[in-house]
Formats: sequence, structure tokens, C-alpha cells
Amino acid sequence: MNGLSFAVPLWVWAAVTLGICVMLAVDLIAHRDNHVIGFKEAAIWSSVWIAVGLGFGLILLAWQGGEVSSTYYAGYLIEKALSIDNVFVFALVFSFFAVPDAYQHKVLFWGVLGALAARLVFIFVGAELLQAFFWTAYLFGAFLIWTGWKMAVSKDEEVHPDRNPIVRLIKKLIPTDPKFHGDKFFIHVNGKRVATLLFVVLVGVEATDLIFAIDSVAAVLAITTNTFLVWTANAFAVLGLRSLYFCLSGLLRRFAYLHYGLAVLLAFAGVKLILSETPVGKLPIPLTLGVIAGTITVSIAWSLIATRNQPTDNEGQPVGTEAGGTSGADRPPAGDDTHHQPPAGSSEQAKDSP
Repeated sequence: MNGLSFAVPLWVWAAVTLGICVMLAVDLIAHRDNHVIGFKEAAIWSSVWIAVGLGFGLILLAWQGGEVSSTYYAGYLIEKALSIDNVFVFALVFSFFAVPDAYQHKVLFWGVLGALAARLVFIFVGAELLQAFFWTAYLFGAFLIWTGWKMAVSKDEEVHPDRNPIVRLIKKLIPTDPKFHGDKFFIHVNGKRVATLLFVVLVGVEATDLIFAIDSVAAVLAITTNTFLVWTANAFAVLGLRSLYFCLSGLLRRFAYLHYGLAVLLAFAGVKLILSETPVGKLPIPLTLGVIAGTITVSIAWSLIATRNQPTDNEGQPVGTEAGGTSGADRPPAGDDTHHQPPAGSSEQAKDSP
């Protein structure tokens, strides 16, 4: 395995993690008014987060040299590519529950926090397993190859967020109001604390991201088992996931063949992980970077060329979609939840939880 061992002082771990928390706080403060995020704003923020992620690689280059920096970039690229598939699923979840555009950012923000926490656990557990038991590389590798195959052949399967076992469990354990109440996750109904539909959406987003967390962490562990590099590659890639969603959600139909490229990347990561425990050994990082960059470029170019004649509206978005990935006919107007609220004077009238 490519452990790529180098000393990382505790204060560096603390400083990087604190920096990520500060950037998340900036992201929350910048969108605390629940306004609808347009393509231009999302593109600007996406550029900022991508610049931050790439800039961290330059810091590693100056601190630890080219091999460490290249390994980080390989992990960051594969994470960024896989995060695009998250966007597809998030759009389906938001469309299924008809989430107003103005509240999608709040769900994604807390979703990103949950994604980072889950990845941190998977990183340390996965790295320890690979270091302690060499045969786990074969299991992880086979899992990645199988996941890539499933992604390639079952992309058109219909997703039903309400059938997710975690979502169904939450509905059984927590009293739930099947309506939106502004951007509240919880409200008070007749003196009782009740979860809103927006909280159910958040649970759906977190539950689906758990699957992506396992795939993505395993893919980066195929490149290196250095926990610092795996963590930072994941963290900086996921940090811009919210902006990436608003930037790409209206153009998802143009990425018709991207899932084939992502499937190839997962399968490649699986093969690389298996080979690392054979006489072949680890594949060179330049080769890994070349395969990742080439696969992403080809699959995106293939998608854009194949859908170049698809009808679009005046903003260049595919006809029949909006920025939130939900058709306007099926979704309530952003910021307008009055038709979801119980009538005045009703015994079921809800009071927003502080």
C-alpha cells in the first residue's frame, strides 16, 4: 500500500480542521437569508472552493514535496468527480419532496457537515484495516469494482427517497408533520416538538450520502492510506459540494454519460488497490493522475457533445428543469409555504420552534 508516511504535527491537524470549520461558517453566514441561489452566484462560490482545494495542494508541495502534493491532487480529483454523482441524487431527493429553492441551501449545508463527519470515521477505520490486514485491500478493491459496475448498468433505476430505511425509521421514531414550515427542521404542535418535512429531506440526503462516503473514501484509500491526505482530499472536495449542486443542478441532463466515467474511476481504484498487494505493487501517481483527469475529460466531453442539440431555455438550461432540479409545476413557489400551514384557529396549528 501507498502509506506515504510523513510526520503531521497535531497542530497542523487542528489548524486544517479549524480552517475547514471557518470556511463552513463563512458559507453559512453568506447564505443565512435563505435566498434562491442562482447560477452566477453558485459558479463564483464553486470557483472559490476549487481554488482553496487546489491552493492546499500547493501548500503541500512547498511543505512535503511533489509526491505528497501529487497524491493529494489525485485524491482530490477523484473525490471531486464522484461528488458530481452526489449532485444527481440530491436533485432527485429535492425533486421528490418538492423542496422550495430557498431552503435547499440549508439542507445541503447540514448535509455537508454530516458528510464530513461520516468520512472522517470511514477514513480512520478504513486506513487502519488496510494497514493491519493486507487482505482487506482485496475486499475494498472488489467492492469498488462492483460499485463501478453497478453505476454503469443501473444508472436509470428510479430512486424513491421515502423508501430509504433510515428515512422510514426516522418517521417511526419521531413525530413528523408532512409539510414545510419555512426553513424549520422542528416545530411545536400542541406543545409537542415535531419534525418537519424539511428534516425528513435532510435525513434522506444524509442517508444517501453515507453510500457515497463509503465509495469515495475507499477510492481515495486506493491511492494512499495516509489519513491526513485522505482527510484533506475528502474535506476540500466536499466543502464545495453545496455550490457545485447549485452550479450544475440545472444542467444535469447534459451530463448523460458522466456516470460511465465515474464507473471507470471506481473500477480503476479497485484494480489499483488490489494490485498494491501483489508483486505489481502500487501504480505510479503520475499514471493515476493521468487516468483520473483523462477519464473525467472524456466522459464530460462525450456528454456535452452528445447533448449539444438538446433544447435549452434563455439561460442555457435544459428545457423542463430549473436550478433546483424540480419542475415548477410540481414545486411550491420559493419562500411561499402558506398553503402548507394549518388554517388559523385549527387545533393543529403549529408554532415554529425557536
